[in-house]
Formats: sequence, structure tokens, C-alpha cells
Amino acid sequence: MSTQSVVTAMRVLEAVSDNQPAGLSELSREVDVPKATVLRMLRTLGELGWVAQSEVQAGKWVLTNHAFAVASRGSSGSSIRDASMGPLNGLQLDTTETVHLAVPDGRFMLVIERLDTPHVLRAFLPLGSRLPMHASATGIAYLAASEERFVSEYLSVPMDAATPQTVVDPEALRRMIAETQARGFSINEQGLSIGITSIGVAVLGPGQTPAGSISISGPSSRIVPGKFDEYGEAARGTAREISRALSAYSSRKY
Repeated sequence: MSTQSVVTAMRVLEAVSDNQPAGLSELSREVDVPKATVLRMLRTLGELGWVAQSEVQAGKWVLTNHAFAVASRGSSGSSIRDASMGPLNGLQLDTTETVHLAVPDGRFMLVIERLDTPHVLRAFLPLGSRLPMHASATGIAYLAASEERFVSEYLSVPMDAATPQTVVDPEALRRMIAETQARGFSINEQGLSIGITSIGVAVLGPGQTPAGSISISGPSSRIVPGKFDEYGEAARGTAREISRALSAYSSRKY
């Protein structure tokens, strides 16, 4: 297989991950290559056990358990995930809402851990989800903790709206970032998903640079304005605990 074919195959795999269950035409538009090429890549990836046709929606493709297992093995070696699990468990028990851990991936936040609420009505983001920074509580918190150059570069590129409530105006988003810096946590009311509100806080690594973010997410009917300060302070305390643990992990010699 040529280098270009490998690149195309990886782009197709990422497109399936971002859009699953994904159809052939959708994937072709996403990666900007002919459908015949996409189908050939899908069949090759299928033979290798990375993707499969959906059992629920005919003609659609999804990632397999093999792909999830490989990704999980990678994240299990992540210092930030290792440092986060204990504090995140405590945060989930205290709030009884879903908590997420996400790390930066270009202009996105990649969800690498999720602890679910026992409530039937809940927020749900699959592991591996890539969330636009401007549309997510984790992303807004990450931007608020980032250097000005990174923020300016991010705001210089047009932003798409995930919902009617997503803030896409650069000046409005800059004000949201400033408010996050002032209060210590982000508030994202239905900016990523209709009916879902999230509170986010950045996790700092060595050198006080942002390494990722955590969030508390749930239905807007439960995470109401009266809960913002309580959950924000809880998330801030958890983020500080993770940051301390992350510095300890980073200083270890193996």
C-alpha cells in the first residue's frame, strides 16, 4: 500500500469515527475522494477488523470493538487519565451527573473518559468524540487557560454552530472566555447539544499549561443557574486535585 493510500485509509477511519454510523456518500464528501476509493478503503479496514457495516442501519459503517480496544489501550497509558480517575469518581458521586475528561486535538477536545450518572435522563458523549472547542464546556475552559496567541489563532478561523445556542461570533466568544477566566469555570448552556448544560474547568499540567479539561454535564432542567456556582466550585476542586496528581505522574522516572 502506498503512502497516499495509508493517508486516505486513516482519513476514512477518522471520518467514520466522527460521523458513525456513516454512509458511503457522506464519507466521500468528508474526505473529498471518490466513493469507489472510499469503499475500497472501508473493505480493507473491515478485513483488518477496524470497521464494520452497521447491524442497525443498512449501508452505514461504524467502528468495531477492535478499534475501541486499541484506542482504550492507548488512553490507559495516558498520565492525565491515570491522574484523573480517582478525582473524577469523587466528582461524579458528589454531583450525580455525568462527568467527562477531554484533551486537545487540534481545534477539538477529544473525550477520553466518561463517568455516567445513574439518572435515566442524562448527557451522553461516546468515548472518542471530538468536540469543537467553542461549542463545548471543556473547550471553552481550555481556551480560557490557553495563551493569547492560541486563542487568537482559534478565533481567526470561522466557527460552525452545533446548535442555535452555539456562540460563533469571535467577539462574543472572547467575552465568554474572559467571563470563564474571571469565575474559574465555563458555562455552556445548550451550545453543544439541545437540552444539555455543562460546566467545565481546565486541568493544568507541568508549567501551568492546560493539559485538558473536565466537565459536569446533564439536562438543562437539572443543571439550572442555581447549581452553576456549586458545580463550578466542585469542578475547580477536582481539577486542582488532578493537576497536582498529574505533576506527580509527570515527575516519575520509568
